[in-house]
Amino acid sequence: MKKVVTFGELMLRLTPPGREVILQTPNFVATFGGAEANVAVAVAAYGDRASFVSALPANDLGRAAVAELHRFGVGTDDVKMVEGGRLGLYFTQTGSNMRPSKVLYDRADSAVANLKPGDIDWDKVLEDADWFHVTGITPALSASLCDLTLEALKACKKKGITVSCDLNYRKKLWKWGKEPIEVMPEIAKYIDVMIANEEDCQKCLGIRMETGVDAGKLDVSKYKDLADIIMRDYPNVRALAVSLRESVSADINNWSGVLATREGFYQSRKYAITDIVDRIGGGDSFGGSLIYAFRHYGEDYEKIINYAIGGSALKHTIYGDFVRYGREDVEALIAGSGNGRIQR
Repeated sequence: MKKVVTFGELMLRLTPPGREVILQTPNFVATFGGAEANVAVAVAAYGDRASFVSALPANDLGRAAVAELHRFGVGTDDVKMVEGGRLGLYFTQTGSNMRPSKVLYDRADSAVANLKPGDIDWDKVLEDADWFHVTGITPALSASLCDLTLEALKACKKKGITVSCDLNYRKKLWKWGKEPIEVMPEIAKYIDVMIANEEDCQKCLGIRMETGVDAGKLDVSKYKDLADIIMRDYPNVRALAVSLRESVSADINNWSGVLATREGFYQSRKYAITDIVDRIGGGDSFGGSLIYAFRHYGEDYEKIINYAIGGSALKHTIYGDFVRYGREDVEALIAGSGNGRIQR
């Protein structure tokens, strides 16, 4: 089978131990993470070939990041090692009960943010690929990286490669002069499988839809209306996937999803996730699980959305950004084995 290629930034993640706030004690747990890298790890964990495209500093931190991706089976031949570059950082603070989790970014002027059109040989990168994934985070990092993202998507279109994109609106990142509404509609013209929630669609595409999420009561039928608008405005989009999070507290979430295609509208099983270990990376595991399911389950759209939600539900039980379970674990969960009983 051909490979999945993802393109974005890999960062060093620093988190206080347990549920401490930042610098409650002078300790941090160091791991790696980043939206598109997380997706590549998920795809590789399920057994498919995955390759990550990025730039990292040619120093000990950059080499450690590459080694970590290798450990999870992700190809890194197309990661550029840059002299004098820096590795982006982000700090997380795990929430508890009514206290929310927090994320602080320190990624300005990172090695990947300084990439520009022409820096990546897309013909080489996309050789033997049939799926390309990016998120709205990547074009948010710099004007040149935004242009490079469009360059990649145009190359994919010429080669007939399926493109998925999680719109992933991040207000804190759009600092280079343009708002996402000025950029993302052009990117959306090249997307086949879109991952987005109502805020993503409003901020990135200018599509406003009242779903009831702010009131804590989701009207799932509204997402079909949202998909109809997107597929009308962007005839290239053949599927919209939405993960639905109902936050009872930082520890308890209800987790489900919907998938709209041109053939129909499909809703997943809902998981009541209690005692959340780490919700960061949950959306990326949804994306990686969705990609895997699309590549293996044909037009069985109910199985596709249930696999995507099952895989991302399991991520809430794992510390760190990366998926650390396999296809068999997800399939056992969606088949009904979710009681946590010990396996011997």
